[in-house]
Amino acid sequence: MHIEELSIQGAWIARSNVFSDERGFFREWFAAGEVEATTGRVFNVRQSNLSVSHKGVLRGIHYSLAQAGQSKWVTCASGSIWDVVVDLRATSPTFKQWVGITLSGKSGDAIFISEGLGHGFLSLEDDSIVSYLLTSPYSPSEEYEVNALDSELGISWPLISPILSEKDAAASTLGEMQSRGLLPR
Repeated sequence: MHIEELSIQGAWIARSNVFSDERGFFREWFAAGEVEATTGRVFNVRQSNLSVSHKGVLRGIHYSLAQAGQSKWVTCASGSIWDVVVDLRATSPTFKQWVGITLSGKSGDAIFISEGLGHGFLSLEDDSIVSYLLTSPYSPSEEYEVNALDSELGISWPLISPILSEKDAAASTLGEMQSRGLLPR
């Protein structure tokens, strides 16, 4: 596994080898020791989630204000997604900046997203399967979202008319969340 930091501090991409043959393929998508050695961060898994999305489904931008913080390790197990990390930390030099990376079930790539960063993705294929490892459990009272189509963020999503949940479609803008004091510190 090769791990390198992205343009937003606290976000990394991990590239793993994929071993394919006539039976299919095998890949290692998480190795705690390598994560710690490269990033200096201990990633203790507290919850694991799996989502399946149709082509055109946009999920996010989600983040947690859990007291313990919440980091995510995200990979696409099947299909493909365009994964986006947004810096929501108002005091960060990369505040409002985002980075988008295509993840696919065949690539062997994963994204490490630190506390204070927002996350969303757009499914590029039907039945795209995304797996998340989280460092803190889901806590509805501490989970928030910023509208993924907010012009202040200016994310260049690959589809013009994505499919959003009611919750994500009604999400507040970054400016609204900032004025309410609901952005990560």
